[in-house]
Amino acid sequence: MEIQNSHNEKLVGLLHETGSREVVKEGISAFHFDFSGNGESEGGFNYGNYKYEADDLHSVIHHFSNTNRVVTTIIGHSRGGNVVLLCASKYCNDGNVRNVVNISGRYDLKKGIRLGDGYLERSKEQGFIDAKEGKSEFRVTEESLMERLETDMHEACLKIDKQVRVLTVHGSGDKVVPVADAEEFAKIIPNHKLEIVKKADHGYTKHQSLLVSAVIEFIK
Repeated sequence: MEIQNSHNEKLVGLLHETGSREVVKEGISAFHFDFSGNGESEGGFNYGNYKYEADDLHSVIHHFSNTNRVVTTIIGHSRGGNVVLLCASKYCNDGNVRNVVNISGRYDLKKGIRLGDGYLERSKEQGFIDAKEGKSEFRVTEESLMERLETDMHEACLKIDKQVRVLTVHGSGDKVVPVADAEEFAKIIPNHKLEIVKKADHGYTKHQSLLVSAVIEFIK
């Protein structure tokens, strides 16, 4: 399924209707999609475009709202967790989306940057940094790096409407994003529930059922 974002790029995703996966077993349809520049979606990859991706998410919400569907919940994991919170802070104050689920999102985006020593200076000297993560190779421009560094999750979360319910799920064994980040979100988001999954890693490798249960209980 394809949805056009505000930049005339096609976002590609899959709509799960009743009978698919855990969330849908509760009678709720779910749409999973790739942000622009990722997977099959159009556009170029950008290291720091969290706000651009929040706009992508808003385009998806807008699309389904215009097809007589009610979007009640947005869910994101890791970077996606940051995106759903940013989307909520900017777009979810109109009474439509009422549930936001942040799974293992990072509180301070100045941390967790794995681009080597002196990355900021190198990006300014060259205008970019070539990086590798696992099997993926990508280029980080100075502009995209600054976009990440200037994205203030604290300020954004303070703008989330108190009528919007937010669930943060985080694994106590997360080595990628420390569980302390989840506790920081809990301090500042007005209508917030915190669920710590004991011993779970960043990908919930051995704790998928506990993660799903926490999300289902929150949204149904």
